[in-house]
Amino acid sequence: MNSKTVLIIDDEPDIRELLEITISRMGLHTEAVGCVADALHCLASRPIQLCLTDIKLPDGTGLDIVRHIQQHCSDTAVAVITAFGSTELAVEALKAGAFDFINKPLAVDQLRNLIKSALRLENSQASPVDSSRNTRLLGESEQIRRLREQINKLARSQAPVYISGESGSGKEVVARLIHANGPRSNAPFVPVNCGAIPGELVESEFFGHVKGSFTGAYGDKEGLFEAANGGTLFLDEVADLPLSMQVKLLRAIQEKAIRRVGSNQEIPVDVRILSATHRDLAKEVAAEHFRSDLFYRINVIEVQVPSLRLRREDIGLLADFMLEKIAREWGITAPQLSSEALQALNRYQFPGNVRELENIIERAATLCEHNCITPRDLSLPTHTPSDHNTAANVDHLTAARGQFENYIEDIEKSIMLAALEETQWKKTEAANVLGLTFRQFRYKLKKYQLDE
Repeated sequence: MNSKTVLIIDDEPDIRELLEITISRMGLHTEAVGCVADALHCLASRPIQLCLTDIKLPDGTGLDIVRHIQQHCSDTAVAVITAFGSTELAVEALKAGAFDFINKPLAVDQLRNLIKSALRLENSQASPVDSSRNTRLLGESEQIRRLREQINKLARSQAPVYISGESGSGKEVVARLIHANGPRSNAPFVPVNCGAIPGELVESEFFGHVKGSFTGAYGDKEGLFEAANGGTLFLDEVADLPLSMQVKLLRAIQEKAIRRVGSNQEIPVDVRILSATHRDLAKEVAAEHFRSDLFYRINVIEVQVPSLRLRREDIGLLADFMLEKIAREWGITAPQLSSEALQALNRYQFPGNVRELENIIERAATLCEHNCITPRDLSLPTHTPSDHNTAANVDHLTAARGQFENYIEDIEKSIMLAALEETQWKKTEAANVLGLTFRQFRYKLKKYQLDE
């Protein structure tokens, strides 16, 4: 680590001295200059692994440094130092390609965390996203190829990313790939569904609490920010956060520190924020359901995940992959899609996107005969909304279908339990009683966790 060089650019001698002392104690070599011209000379004359630059400089700005590094020194990570509360400048720097930012007055712990993350980054050449830690972004369409390229670029940054897309399109898959291909890949990836946390528990879930801070707080509890420290916190359905919590979340992101409920002690946290929602967040801001300052902070870079109906050429590939996965899990020969079944899938609108396709394929694999899936096995709805209306109706359709499927599954599970009890848990006999093939019965046993 002692061979790595950090270039410090600040026109204040005291700041330069503080940075040099702190960084030198980490076993790193430093170079310190006070203007853009000297910085460019250093970058041209020797290898620099990390550059720390102030925003305001006598002969230009830190943004000039960021842009130069992006064009001419792609192996150099760059972070900016901003006046406290200069969120707009920090966001502009991140959009220009800065790795991260830190506010004045400088906090030594935050500075060290930033440097450690940046120098891990320099050695973390991202592997192709398709082979990344059991998470795959399947498809050969142009939309998916562009998305893969975007993921690989974003993985090298620490900028907050907002992932937009319809329900079931794969937003969490994208978040996991950004994490897995970046310098935080060995640290925790903590996903949280913001809409699934009861309103009265949101603050405690995010920030933790101390013993006795409220009724039921029988001990100290670590929150999600602390659990994700050093890694990535993925805020799924972020639009569902209560306004009161949005204020506290913004403060935690800006100050890179949290306080547990009931405590006055501030705990520094080093967390990258990725967020997602199926809603139009800009419209939520316009309707005053979501704070504009938080939106501005988490939406530094937006990634759009395409709906399945916009990349129909990937449907066959996805279906085949899902069938191979089912075959491995069930220990059977993979069923095949008939040409008529594939045509039916290609005509379908998929309001539930990839998640819906997976459910359809699993169901068809249990119903098919002779290992061949026909259109009848797919059980596709006879009417779906047109492309024009799909986006507007997808939330309603997905919610209604989910409620219906949950209701049916509860009934089916009860019937299976009754058949097992009647046959004294002899599975072959229970399958015969219900008129199911053993393959179908075994699948449902696993689905309802009745095979243990």
